[in-house]
Amino acid sequence: MMKPNNIAVLDTSNNLFYSNVEKIFQSNSNRALPTTKIPYLVVNNFPQLGLLTSLRFLEWASENPDGVISLPTGRTPEFFIKWTAFLLKNWDKNEIRKVREKFGLTLAAKPDLSALHFVQIDEYYPIPSHQLNSYFHYVSNYYIKEFGLDPKKALLINSDEILMAGGRHFLEVFPNYEIDLSLRYRESRSKTEEIQQKSIFLIDEWCCSYEQAIIDKGGIGFFLGGIGPDGHIAFNARGSDLRSTTRLTATNYETQAAAAGDLGGIEVSAKRLVITIGLESNTRNPNATAIVIAAGDTKAKIVKDSLESPISILYPASVLQKLPNARFYLTAGAASKLTDSVDRYFLNNSWTHEKTEKAVINLCKKVEKYGHNLTLEDFENDRHAKLIPGKENPEKIVQSVVESIANKMHRGIKKEENQVFLHTGPHHDDITIGLLPFIGNHVRVPSNTFNFAVLTSGFTAVTNKFVIDLLEETKALIAKGQIQMLNYPDFFTYGYKLKMDKDVNHYLNQIASKQISKQRRGICHRLVRSLVIIYGVDSVAKLIETIDNVLTRLKNSYDGEKNPADIQTLKGMLREFEEELVWAHYGVQVKDVKHLRLGFFQGDMFTEQPEEERDVIPILNLLREIKPTVISLIFDPEGMGHDIHYKVLQAIAAALRLWKDEADLSNLRIWGYRNVYIRFNPEESNIIFPVSLNGMAAMDSAFTNCYSSQAAASFPSHEHNGKLSELSQKIWVEQFDDIRLLLGKDYFYMNSHPKIRATHGLIYLREMKLDEFLNCAKELKENTEWYALQQE
Repeated sequence: MMKPNNIAVLDTSNNLFYSNVEKIFQSNSNRALPTTKIPYLVVNNFPQLGLLTSLRFLEWASENPDGVISLPTGRTPEFFIKWTAFLLKNWDKNEIRKVREKFGLTLAAKPDLSALHFVQIDEYYPIPSHQLNSYFHYVSNYYIKEFGLDPKKALLINSDEILMAGGRHFLEVFPNYEIDLSLRYRESRSKTEEIQQKSIFLIDEWCCSYEQAIIDKGGIGFFLGGIGPDGHIAFNARGSDLRSTTRLTATNYETQAAAAGDLGGIEVSAKRLVITIGLESNTRNPNATAIVIAAGDTKAKIVKDSLESPISILYPASVLQKLPNARFYLTAGAASKLTDSVDRYFLNNSWTHEKTEKAVINLCKKVEKYGHNLTLEDFENDRHAKLIPGKENPEKIVQSVVESIANKMHRGIKKEENQVFLHTGPHHDDITIGLLPFIGNHVRVPSNTFNFAVLTSGFTAVTNKFVIDLLEETKALIAKGQIQMLNYPDFFTYGYKLKMDKDVNHYLNQIASKQISKQRRGICHRLVRSLVIIYGVDSVAKLIETIDNVLTRLKNSYDGEKNPADIQTLKGMLREFEEELVWAHYGVQVKDVKHLRLGFFQGDMFTEQPEEERDVIPILNLLREIKPTVISLIFDPEGMGHDIHYKVLQAIAAALRLWKDEADLSNLRIWGYRNVYIRFNPEESNIIFPVSLNGMAAMDSAFTNCYSSQAAASFPSHEHNGKLSELSQKIWVEQFDDIRLLLGKDYFYMNSHPKIRATHGLIYLREMKLDEFLNCAKELKENTEWYALQQE
């Protein structure tokens, strides 16, 4: 039964209550109490978010040992799961006791979770329960098993056990995994549709029974969930009925894009339905503790809308306003757009020109005026612009911001000379969609040297279908004698290692002549080399046998299944060829495009943390070899623009710390960039690069022609149903529109500099000296207790 929460009163005038754990974290955040419609707590980064959530969960479980819990799936709860398991396993160790005391978890005894009742939140439907990408498997492994819950007290969604008409299995009724929900409302037109219709109603009956089972348990007492890009909690997408209950339903585009990685591409996720508990399921118990966790800048807008708007079907998480014990736990990035956070930015500490830039640019957007048209009244009526010192002279204030932005742009178009560049990306295509036009400004300067490094293998971004099609094309070309390098007597002993640059050049020639079929043939040539390298192939017959074997394994795997290591390598090598093609546009040779394949990235649900010997030393060796004077990297120090970005940043930072002990790096510059996953605000950047239509076209052409595996946009952003290059261009144009509003509509097309006259988009970067970067990229062990404890 549910017991009263052990609450600590913080502000009775606002009727705001925090538990002991929450009170400590609120105090540590150095933030005022929230003014939002749902209280929230803010931590510095993703691992700390997991620690807070874990401690609060254990605190609640100790007070409600037989309570009803519902916990999330996906990647967001990674550190919640890791911290909870770690704390329970090491409960009596002195170091863990200190952590518990430090953060207010003062319990008489270790919580026993075995009496808790578990409710699964949602599931793709249909999906075999044994598949590793089913949520049934996820909760069985990470919660039931890892937390020591009693499976007999768990309410789970097992697709295999939801019987269809006539006792059939879903594969007999929906063999293609596709369900036509219009059968709920129309007559069936065939015997097959009649069976499907009856089965859909049986699923609906099952969902009603599931909801009743939740009610019979007294409702959910502790709900923990993430929040989707459209604001969904569970699979209750934007527009869901606020009194919705457990049901079979379709998903919207944003949800499909987010699920594409789980299911093997949006081609699959767009057709897959879901079973989800409803919004009423979450809020039926008025005493429930309901927590939503969100990390990263990409969640900032929907967090603001959910916390500051009235309850609305447009923001499903806003329904939690019904619950006094509802909370949002946020990283600083996820909280960055909240009115509280923006006020805190402007009101705390001394005033800076950066604050002036932000206030003036925001004011231009708010009142929809060009900068030179802003009036004193505009400044005085704005919550933040009125704080600018000297606002009585708005023309002078605006001019100071215009000059600082102009200086950033002139810094961006400055030609770099006598530099050794190392441009890095966590994934293939990160550098292209983040920086390509900017790199093009320097790459043709003869005194510069260019190196590119992709730090992880890109196999997760390649669909099985793409590889299957390529393998079948390769086999057909071999049969026709059109893979001519196979005829050389030394090919299988040594020749396969040669002429990599020729492969690249041949492909680019076919782009120039618009010979798509010959481009595909070029990929097949590189695929053959990769097969020989991976499988030790020594003859044409063995090559064909190997192709057949890989084809069989791929065709027998399910969508979204983790590939074996050899197929991961094969997919990764296809992505590596694609990266080489892009930079060959600018004369960069294959030897200067490095593929580090860092070992922490293995395609698992939760990516491992970088390790020094495995992941840092290869980067250090590359730095020693190249001796760069400029390094570019994706700058995501918080950790949830994309968690791989963060972990790569930490690995690079660790390598730079080691290199700093060996060499004088006082002149080393770091260029932090961002792309479609996380963005700079203009005041955060100190370099702005003007992008022409030609620059945009070059980027999109390189992306489309070279990244063949990505052209179909199987793993798109939730913001755009298309190629990432298109979204990148959209972002550059939006940034240009913001700055043009400040500078005036004629600033660009009447400018004296031809590059600025040709501007139609802007790229923001932040240049840092090494110490500044290392300070921003603090190692996780400096931000949380996690790594230090792991070493004990």
